[in-house]
Amino acid sequence: MFGVLKMDTTVKTVYREMLAHPQNGVVDLMRRLELSEEAVRAALDTLGELALVRHSPEDAQSYRVVDPSLAAQILLATQRAEFAAQEQRLREAQAIAAQLKSEFTLEGVGHDSHRLTGIESIREYLSALCDDVENELLTFAPGGAQTATNLHSSRPLAENLLERGVQIRTVYLDSVRNDPPTVAHADWLAARGGQVSTAPSLPNRMIICDRRIAIVAVDPDDTAAAAVVLETAGVVSSLHALFESVWQSASSMGTTAPAEASSLSPQQMETLRLLSLGHTDDYVAKRLGVSTRTARRIATKIMEHLGARSRFQAGVKATARGFIRS
Repeated sequence: MFGVLKMDTTVKTVYREMLAHPQNGVVDLMRRLELSEEAVRAALDTLGELALVRHSPEDAQSYRVVDPSLAAQILLATQRAEFAAQEQRLREAQAIAAQLKSEFTLEGVGHDSHRLTGIESIREYLSALCDDVENELLTFAPGGAQTATNLHSSRPLAENLLERGVQIRTVYLDSVRNDPPTVAHADWLAARGGQVSTAPSLPNRMIICDRRIAIVAVDPDDTAAAAVVLETAGVVSSLHALFESVWQSASSMGTTAPAEASSLSPQQMETLRLLSLGHTDDYVAKRLGVSTRTARRIATKIMEHLGARSRFQAGVKATARGFIRS
């Protein structure tokens, strides 16, 4: 058990001593184990982070050891989280491999796909493409709030499409609900027949036209660098199915993102899922379209909601309550 939890010899010794003598305080542990106060307190800090000891409610300077049966549950949850993180890293590695393959094989190949390099090239292609759109334009728009200037400049094209009877559906991140220019733009689209929804996170920037052409960013972290235009029917059909799946679970901008008092909001659930997979605050912030500081604040609120004193303990409690699938 100790090896899996990555506990050193001192931490293991202190934990065993506390199991054998639950009433031992810091002074008792120093005397029995012949350790310095600094070593004992460092071991207790580590055990606290692992949720194997906790502060006594009667005395904040005293500690209580966690029951071994609960420690076994913590161990199991840790192993599950590590397996999930490994699986996620494998999936990401596979995605990177597929991305690299597309970068080195798409240029100059058949008419079913080609590459656009640079934001100006992407904009020129989209402007020309929209003249040919007949039925629908579907968009994933990750990256958080857009500038008021960019939103306003997109209106002539959107208005032209809507006047021609083209159905426009766009999915932004939940974080844009706190951005007045984006909310105003969503209201402007809705007044003309467009539809805007939000989701906790999005896989990549993507546009689908008439279920026959898909434009997907090559790098999700730099969507302006390059995009791939795909026209293969099977690929476009799969991407369209992905859009519809996200759209079904997304929340309309005309409504408040659902969140019951006894549960977590979609954004908090996504944060919890990403953290349980071992992702950093910076990565979570990027996926949610918020600042790193905001991502940390969301994580803190999740811990408060779950009554957890550490992120590790929050993961254990979230698994027990079914927020995270083990």
